[in-house]
Amino acid sequence: MSRPNPGLALLRNSWRQLTSMRTALILLFCLAVAAIPGSLLPQRDVNIENVNAYFQENPRLAPVLDRLGMFDVFASPWFAAIYLLLFTSLVGCIVPRLREHVRALRAAPPATPRRLDRLPEHASWTAGADGPGETGGVESIAAELRRRRWRVAVSGDTVSAEKGHLKETGNLVFHFSLIAVLFGVALGSWYGWHGNRLLVAGPDAAFCNTVQQYDEYGLGPRVTDTDLPRFCLELTDFTATFLETGQPASYSAEVLVDTDDGPARDETFSVNEPLRLDGANVYLLGHGYVPVLRYTDRFGQAQTVSAPFLAVDGMLTSEGVASFPDANVDPATGERDPDLQVAFEGLFLPSTPAQPPYVRSTHPELRDPALMLWAYRGNLGLDAGIPGSVYRIDQQQVTAGRLLPVGEPQLLRIGETMSLDDGTTIEFLDISQYATLSVRYDPGSGLLLASSALLLFGLLPSLFIRRRRVWFRVTPAGPDGNSTTGGSSLVEAGGLPRTDHPGFGDEFREIVRAVRGDAGPQEGPHRCQLCLINFWSWRSSRT
Repeated sequence: MSRPNPGLALLRNSWRQLTSMRTALILLFCLAVAAIPGSLLPQRDVNIENVNAYFQENPRLAPVLDRLGMFDVFASPWFAAIYLLLFTSLVGCIVPRLREHVRALRAAPPATPRRLDRLPEHASWTAGADGPGETGGVESIAAELRRRRWRVAVSGDTVSAEKGHLKETGNLVFHFSLIAVLFGVALGSWYGWHGNRLLVAGPDAAFCNTVQQYDEYGLGPRVTDTDLPRFCLELTDFTATFLETGQPASYSAEVLVDTDDGPARDETFSVNEPLRLDGANVYLLGHGYVPVLRYTDRFGQAQTVSAPFLAVDGMLTSEGVASFPDANVDPATGERDPDLQVAFEGLFLPSTPAQPPYVRSTHPELRDPALMLWAYRGNLGLDAGIPGSVYRIDQQQVTAGRLLPVGEPQLLRIGETMSLDDGTTIEFLDISQYATLSVRYDPGSGLLLASSALLLFGLLPSLFIRRRRVWFRVTPAGPDGNSTTGGSSLVEAGGLPRTDHPGFGDEFREIVRAVRGDAGPQEGPHRCQLCLINFWSWRSSRT
């Protein structure tokens, strides 16, 4: 006798373990646990600024988490491994079950057991000449069961019926929908893309759909920058309304859309109503304020910047930086002293408090806007080519003494000017707004929606429907109970729930009453009737 190949036996056993339902449940739980860091920690594909802020706040912990892929959880190899194992396990588990379910649907109900009195539910009675024991009685029982939507098989003097195959159908639909959900997520991950952009109002800040103009972007492995649809957006207006408590009531952005398929057109979209373009959807995430500042250097040359400030609380108290790296260029020689660069760190208050300290806005609307500025002069560190945040002063330059604070901070309102010790000035000209946009394309979103709806549709029958079977045997009997020439019949009925089904006893008794036409002794009160009787008896005793 040849011995089995150990390698094949190991592969066969491993495949059986992987495709078992218990392994699928464990992998599903692992996938849910693996997604927790993606919800608790900032992700690079969502907001790179939050990731950089986390590195600054946790300089020791952040590099360790980064090596583990915690800031790119859903693109990490370990998350993909769990994902693929779950997908394989579900397919290997569901396909054999589907084959068995189709075979069960095509098969007839099982034959009637010999001893019906041993089943959990049993009943017997003697039917008269007009009962089901007469010619055609078996057929009348089968007709009654078919009317109640049971699958029925008649064999001689017995009737077999079963019901509840929809439970397994719903279970299979649920699991196949889960596979479709995983496939839709994979499709969106491979062929989808996204990009985030802080878009300042005005024609000078318009952007086009190229990766170079996004603040942060992510392309699927099967997508290149040349695959992005061609369009340009200009934020023409932004309307935000707030409750008196400061809670946002509505956001609405108006944009000028320029595409290749026609002239530019005006579009309006809000938080829950994205702008739908050909090949991309534009989502409105939030908004903020943009102080417009004009700096006049020691040579009398003026530069104007619109500096977006990022909100730090719900009242849109915002922080930001206005940098002037090309300030103080000698017009005679055209030379720039890198140690005379200027930057202003600011705190913007949409609604300034009536009394100091001016550290927090009282409302997010522009009721009494003011800007607190701190001036810095020196080397901003921009010429080193090291990436940095445009919303914060490089503190390493300040610590090294290459960038020094100048004078005292000053609170400015629109139209007011702040003078520095060298005669240069900074003027608060105006306030604009910006909108935070997320441009996305997900080819698997339609499949996700359909499969999620089908998943819920399949979950209901798998939870609430129970498999059960009933059998009937009609035995002709004479007046003495033994002769087959008499006009009466002995009818036996038995029932068996395939799964735990507390209400099966009531259903079985109802079927028996319908089959025998209420013949025989009357049943006692229904379970619900007994509950009502006991409740009223208890209440009477209490009163």
